[in-house]
Amino acid sequence: MNEPNWDDLRIFLRVCDGGGLTAAAATTGLSPATLGRRVTALEQCIGRTLFERSQAGYRLTADGRTLRDKARAMEAGMRPIADWSRTSGEKPGVRISAGTWTANFLADHFTALWSPTDAFHICFKTTEARLDLAHREAEIGLRNASPETGNLAVRKLADVAFAPYRAAYLPADAPLDWVAIGRDEALTASARWVLDQADAPVAAWANTPRTLADLVAAGAGRGVLPCFAGDRDRRLVRAGPVIAEMMQAQYMITHGDDRHRPEVRTLIGRIAALIEQNADLYRGERSARAA
Repeated sequence: MNEPNWDDLRIFLRVCDGGGLTAAAATTGLSPATLGRRVTALEQCIGRTLFERSQAGYRLTADGRTLRDKARAMEAGMRPIADWSRTSGEKPGVRISAGTWTANFLADHFTALWSPTDAFHICFKTTEARLDLAHREAEIGLRNASPETGNLAVRKLADVAFAPYRAAYLPADAPLDWVAIGRDEALTASARWVLDQADAPVAAWANTPRTLADLVAAGAGRGVLPCFAGDRDRRLVRAGPVIAEMMQAQYMITHGDDRHRPEVRTLIGRIAALIEQNADLYRGERSARAA
């Protein structure tokens, strides 16, 4: 038997919690297909069947229940190590979990969030998947959905608009197919929008939002981006109006206990102030370079 991957064990626990792949996808941000592959890989690694699969969901086998209990003990044992690693240096770290474009925006405005005199460091964890804040995989999470359970504090930050973009050097009437995120990697509603359009012609596929934007800027086609990202990229102009049905809220989420730590409380306030100052950019209303 090979040594199981800890990330696969955590995914296994989230499937246990949700009773199936669909519920686990909502909490992890991974697609059901990806989750299914990871669970199967874990079963192959340890040589045991962990779930009985049916249309009703995933039901733990006896081996699955045993592994669940052992994995929970491991998860609990890892927590003090994670806490120690954040506080053992000269300054504690505050981990921010955010998607590609939110992390990009925060990085561009880093001096509004941190200065050398601050008694903490910022640690970015950029991922389209949703880290488990209830189990302290990060201190602050910026997401497009409010969690339904857990000891978590939630604060709405802004309304986010989306629009199609094309390369700025192309003529406005240039015929363009779409650039899209592959279905297995399309973890957000905005990434799935092109896939959900009937007969939308796709010129190129990407597996990350950054690659999608680079392909659009290179003239491969048009692609959907949040306006606070597309309108800041001088390589791009809008290829159409804001897509009304894609408007979504952005939330800041913290663990109910961690939010009282001084460094976390300070960073919460600074992030909220920064995004509030740019609310018009998030809504797609700030001097957009329209097609």
